[in-house]
Amino acid sequence: MTGFGTAREQSGDRCVIIEVRTVNNRYLKISTRCPDHFAVFENQIEKVIREFVSRGTVNVSIRSELLGLTGAFRLHPDTISEYWRQLQEIAHSLKITDLTSGRDLSQLALLPGAVTDKSTDDISLEEIWPTCELALRSAMTQLQAFRQREGQSTADDLRSSCAVIAGHIEQIVAKSATIVSDYRNRMLDRVNEMLKEFPVKVSETDIIREVSLFADRCDINEELSRLRCHLQKFESFLNDKESQGRKIDFLSQEIFREINTIGSKANDVTISYSVVEMKAALERIRENVQNVE
Repeated sequence: MTGFGTAREQSGDRCVIIEVRTVNNRYLKISTRCPDHFAVFENQIEKVIREFVSRGTVNVSIRSELLGLTGAFRLHPDTISEYWRQLQEIAHSLKITDLTSGRDLSQLALLPGAVTDKSTDDISLEEIWPTCELALRSAMTQLQAFRQREGQSTADDLRSSCAVIAGHIEQIVAKSATIVSDYRNRMLDRVNEMLKEFPVKVSETDIIREVSLFADRCDINEELSRLRCHLQKFESFLNDKESQGRKIDFLSQEIFREINTIGSKANDVTISYSVVEMKAALERIRENVQNVE
């Protein structure tokens, strides 16, 4: 489920800014982008995130600023000069003549030792973690509220799709009550049409046996009963205070099996149309479930 949260907290003259973003994923994946001195907090950061999120890809960005500090970055001319000297020697040996001083010199500032970040001087990790944790929890709380709003919209869509399936169940129940009698009448009409020129009569026993076999093959009462139970359980999962994304995902697979069985057993065009509509509604459910934690 997508979401976004940001927060900043200040401790003394240092400020910590945290941004958290989430996107859909069947599993929990945490990616942290932060200054090197914050890398020691990765385990603590993951622990806090797991309190709020159980599924999804979580991208965490952490920045640290020292307030009121001018000239936080200091270039080291000696180091950059040495880089440049060696670069010219290599260019000369390779017969490279288009080395542009301004452009290539600016790239040297990205090399190790060329710049010192004074904003990270004298950082006490023991003192900065409480500030970092407070900012992280604030950002995660904001993200959670964002995801809850999206989750409510998703729940409404899921209920709407379930209502479509439930409506077609009732249509199938009404139609299934006449399937056997319709089959019997059609069979009698065909047999009488075929035998009207011959002095042959079909025994009632043969008709009953054939109709009984058909009724047994197309009986979908058990599937309809299980399908109703699955929809009731689905609603209970939606009403649960804890997120039940995985259970809903598994339950949607069971719903598909029942719908598929109804379609294969019911020998009726009207029921087949209802099965198609139920499968379309279920596909919308399965797409939405991928976004549920």
